[in-house]
Amino acid sequence: MKIGIAQLNPTIGDLSGNAQQILEAALQAANQGVRLLLTPELSLCGYPPRDLLIWPSFTEAMILTLEHLAQDLPAQLAVLVGMAEPNQRSSHEAGKPLFNSMALLEGGQVRRIFHKRLLPTYDVFDDDRYFEPGDQINQFELEGVRIGVTICEDLWNDEEFWQGKRIYDDDPTADLVRQGVDLVVNLSGSPYTLGKQRFREDLLRHSAARHQCPILYANQVGGNDDLIFDGNSVAFNRQGQLVSRALAFQPDLTIVDFDQERQDLQPSQITPLTENEDEEIWSALVMGVRDYARKCGFSKVVIGLSGGIDSALAAAIATAALGPENVLGVLMPSPYSSDHSINDALALAQNLGLRTEILPIGNLMKSYDQTFETLFADAAFGVAEENIQSRIRGNLLMAISNKFGHLLLSTGNKSEMAVGYCTLYGDMNGGLAVIADVPKTRVYSICRWLNQQREQGEQGKQGKQTDPKSKIQNPKSKIPTPTPSSSPTKTEIIPNNILTKPPSAELKPDQVDQDSLPPYEILDDILCRLIQRHQSAAQIVAAGHDPQVVDKVIRLVTRAEFKRRQAPPVLKITDRAFGTGWRMPIASRW
Repeated sequence: MKIGIAQLNPTIGDLSGNAQQILEAALQAANQGVRLLLTPELSLCGYPPRDLLIWPSFTEAMILTLEHLAQDLPAQLAVLVGMAEPNQRSSHEAGKPLFNSMALLEGGQVRRIFHKRLLPTYDVFDDDRYFEPGDQINQFELEGVRIGVTICEDLWNDEEFWQGKRIYDDDPTADLVRQGVDLVVNLSGSPYTLGKQRFREDLLRHSAARHQCPILYANQVGGNDDLIFDGNSVAFNRQGQLVSRALAFQPDLTIVDFDQERQDLQPSQITPLTENEDEEIWSALVMGVRDYARKCGFSKVVIGLSGGIDSALAAAIATAALGPENVLGVLMPSPYSSDHSINDALALAQNLGLRTEILPIGNLMKSYDQTFETLFADAAFGVAEENIQSRIRGNLLMAISNKFGHLLLSTGNKSEMAVGYCTLYGDMNGGLAVIADVPKTRVYSICRWLNQQREQGEQGKQGKQTDPKSKIQNPKSKIPTPTPSSSPTKTEIIPNNILTKPPSAELKPDQVDQDSLPPYEILDDILCRLIQRHQSAAQIVAAGHDPQVVDKVIRLVTRAEFKRRQAPPVLKITDRAFGTGWRMPIASRW
């Protein structure tokens, strides 16, 4: 029996559009002889729908769309479709109003509906806010094959894998195996974080081998708000061997054969995982920007180009996501801006093929000085005046965004966001924070990787030119390609001077970041220990850091919470991002 995994990229709330995606995948699968097609968790409404689920009309429309989809599907195909079903037993006294469900569609009808049993309420997950847990062991029979159904978290409570530590009392996978199913399918909406796929596969491999039961895992792909879904749908045979892996960061349809005589899955196509973390992050952010813009109705973006490393990376990501013709770079030099910063920003734009505008802010700064001349007369030049420069730039960028309908991309990194080295209503302005979950040291690493890919691509092109029979191509098709007007140094995307000069906000003469912050190598290690590993000050000091530096960083992180609360959505690439899963108090003395 052929089983297909439809790795889909839904838009939240677009019921008809998502149903069309499912139908198109079903038609393609049916043409290849597939009998059962899997789709991701909540594939009909998109994951996570959040408070759209509060509106009964939304759920009613979902049920109606599901019924129409069942009638449109190929008659010979059974399809598992993710949806939310009303809880008929629900009341104010007992039970949540909905179930997180998976509907089995076949023969023009909704044959069965299965409910998710384990509901996560940690990090970005809030299932318990909306859903009642299912209390049935989910299975059905198709062509004599007994198929167990799990939904996302249902597969993540293997006590043996967690070495005795688990969140829930139930293990749906173990329950299904005890019921004698021939295979287990998992329909998932598992968000991306760096390195997560390898961890997923370790868990799935362990469960398949432990229970001697094949497992097929269908994951959502695409960006929805701050969350990125990487796809990477997989299948493991009963020995725990990987037999199929779908594409990363792209929709895909993979097909696996279940041999009923051997009661096992046959090897299929296995897409290799990238071995480079920088490439993985790059792919995630490019898709995140592309989908955020597309799903929010933007075709063009505007970005402030300072000549620094952060805006350079954000501009490169935007160019790869949307194309250079859809990215406007704006330079806003002040009297404190160095010539090299302006030249570096222009060189970057030329390398990427971007259109630029230059809007000097010196006269605007003078206007502010005149306005505050009396009020600020007895006060020395300080942070307020520095921040006015940033806010002037933020206003100019927002004006361009409003005037032309461009999405403004914020360019601050995670290190700055963590310690508040950013300006509200200034450089924090924007509709999306592209790299606000990327530490400064990682920003440099990704930029160096980008230049290496460009250099390898140029070498490949040269080889192709010298040998007409050569089949060498640039394998990094996601790397921005320069236009014919690009600078002579074609092996660079990020100008070398941007990579080597000391980072600076250039809000006063001779300013560098390290005037206010520890070196980024030290700062990022402290922040990683504090934010992602939840280490105490004593533990961080014990790791070799200066106690005074640790104390300063912790105080900066705490004091900056009010800024982070007002930041644009942050594309999440780590397991602890300043976004949906970050729920710290603003007024706190801890």
